[in-house]
Amino acid sequence: MTEFHSYAPAEGHRLPHDPFNAIIAPRPIGWIASVSAEGKRNLAPYSFFNAFNYRPPIIGFASTGAKDTLANIRATGEFVWNLATRAQADAMNATSATTEADEFVLAGLDTLASTTVAPPRVAGSPVQFECRSTQIVRLTDHACGEIDTWLVLGEVVHVHIDPALLEDGIYRTERAHPILRGGGAGDYFEPGERFDLRRPK
Repeated sequence: MTEFHSYAPAEGHRLPHDPFNAIIAPRPIGWIASVSAEGKRNLAPYSFFNAFNYRPPIIGFASTGAKDTLANIRATGEFVWNLATRAQADAMNATSATTEADEFVLAGLDTLASTTVAPPRVAGSPVQFECRSTQIVRLTDHACGEIDTWLVLGEVVHVHIDPALLEDGIYRTERAHPILRGGGAGDYFEPGERFDLRRPK
């Protein structure tokens, strides 16, 4: 019988590094572009990111701390998600710096104009979602105590896909070489072996 390493998170994990975000992994990167009400650009990666609904398509990310991205989306209601790929890993990492500088300039990234929202898209990213915010929810613990983390949800209102990622009209995930976040200080992954598994009818 397996003897599990068991613990209550509130009492500590007793390991060199918290395994929580290594277990819930790999996760896609929320590379989020936004602009302030005054038009100042911001670009930042979020490792707590995912899709939450098909129709309408809704994506979301969690901001630990009230950062510029959160303030911008509160003010304008808009953001752009850019697919972070292996080819742009260094640039994506550079945009994680805490700075007052324009992260696009800091990381040496060109931009593309969006179609329906104000924030620009990352040139070179093969997929971008233009989004309008639907909910911003401050997280709480089980005792209803507020946590310094906000879940930002947005409806995807316009999609841009590099045709090179399509095969007979089917999007091929592995072709984009998306960056997936692990749990360690610098753990990132690319998609591995693909297998086919269909739902029962």
